[in-house]
Amino acid sequence: MHLDHISYATSHDNIVDVIQRIGSQLGASFIDGGIHPQFGTRNFVLPLKNSRYIEVVCPLDHPASDKYPFGQLVTKKAEAGGGWLSWVVAVDDVSKIESKLDRKAVDGHRKKPDGKDLHWKQIGVLDTLEEASNPFFIQWSSDFHPSSERDSDIDVSSIEIYGDSNLLQAKYGLNGLLSKDEPTFTWLDPALDSGIEAVVFKTSNGDVRID
Repeated sequence: MHLDHISYATSHDNIVDVIQRIGSQLGASFIDGGIHPQFGTRNFVLPLKNSRYIEVVCPLDHPASDKYPFGQLVTKKAEAGGGWLSWVVAVDDVSKIESKLDRKAVDGHRKKPDGKDLHWKQIGVLDTLEEASNPFFIQWSSDFHPSSERDSDIDVSSIEIYGDSNLLQAKYGLNGLLSKDEPTFTWLDPALDSGIEAVVFKTSNGDVRID
């Protein structure tokens, strides 16, 4: 398992401003990722090194955004003013996470403007809704991965997050994730807040911290 992507949520009205701001800070541009039809959301993506990417996502004016957990998660964060939403872990076998959480993963897909349809299974969004420091998990079934949209020299250096790393490792078995090959996780006092405070990116012009 490894860090697959980091999501940032905003409103439909503000999404262009957000992708321009983050893109300007990192010296790179986002790509229109298309629509998640079953979740009632849409996104833009910025490819990173090491099979990772940033997703900026917003809810659409669609019943699905209220019906499905991912749409609910995005809507809740957008209505609270937006910000870093979640960190998402890629796994080779989602059934191991299904066993830990005692429920089944759900199918997801995203229709890109160029006609490509990306497919995956995801699980854990309900846990992220309950506690923002919880990641959720994805197993890609498409050969195409969003990070391959474009070469990049940007990578995730560290994630500052309000949460209890011991609880997360016990719940999900994340010891393999929190290794020297992955970004550094700086754990902040969960009594003060919950979820991602900021992400530090390594770029050709030095480190860039985005909160």
